[in-house]
Amino acid sequence: MARVSVEIKDHIAHVTLTRGDKMNALDDAMVKGILAAGAQVADSDARAVVLSGEGKSFCAGLDLMSFMSMGQSDPETWLMERSHHDANEMQAVSMIWRRLEIPVIAALQGATYGGGLQLALGADIRIAAPDTKLAVMEMKWGLIPDMGGMALLPKLVRSDVLRQLTYTATPISAQQAADWGMVTSISDDPLAAAQALATEIAGKGPTAMRAAKRMIEYAESGASQAEVLLRESAEQVKLIGKPEQMEVIAAQMQKRAPVFK
Repeated sequence: MARVSVEIKDHIAHVTLTRGDKMNALDDAMVKGILAAGAQVADSDARAVVLSGEGKSFCAGLDLMSFMSMGQSDPETWLMERSHHDANEMQAVSMIWRRLEIPVIAALQGATYGGGLQLALGADIRIAAPDTKLAVMEMKWGLIPDMGGMALLPKLVRSDVLRQLTYTATPISAQQAADWGMVTSISDDPLAAAQALATEIAGKGPTAMRAAKRMIEYAESGASQAEVLLRESAEQVKLIGKPEQMEVIAAQMQKRAPVFK
């Protein structure tokens, strides 16, 4: 059965994990479904993504049976393969969303553990229900986060917070996650809030939005101040005075929504 659904409407891609009866746990079919959904969105006209999970939990992490089967194979064979740019297949579950040119908003509820948390970290923005529990769960099984968590978490939280989360595998509340920088905001209806934010984003200049995401990624990459300043100018040159920006200005002056071709 399909593990992930994709609906693209009004330039917003609604990507939903559809294994709610299993807390959207990640098995092989789910992993491949997430990667296929990311590729589908990349080839679409979407300007924003809402990433969510059906049922009581966003994603409870790796499916136990999948975890057991992985332990019976040679980990070097599938962990060390760089099959998706600089990532392996499991790391691509989170990194495919970070690599998208458009903003991704994750709506979280219930258990957001292990691989599920790392999937959420691939989004640009995370909106959580008050009952959300988040955990870097891998140490519970004698492992470390290996689905992009160590590429993404250090950009969000302090080193001591990262160490406590990783060393203990203890779930934390949505409020604690927000205080520590892992969650952007808390909402009683995170899906509705994510959809509203995606609608706002999709109404802005799509070329400028892609440039903004590229620019933020570059600025966070460790580039020097001089390199960031130069990249700012280079990105802006591609926007100023172009038809899309002229339409944005006209729409502002005429107090109407812009229309982008």
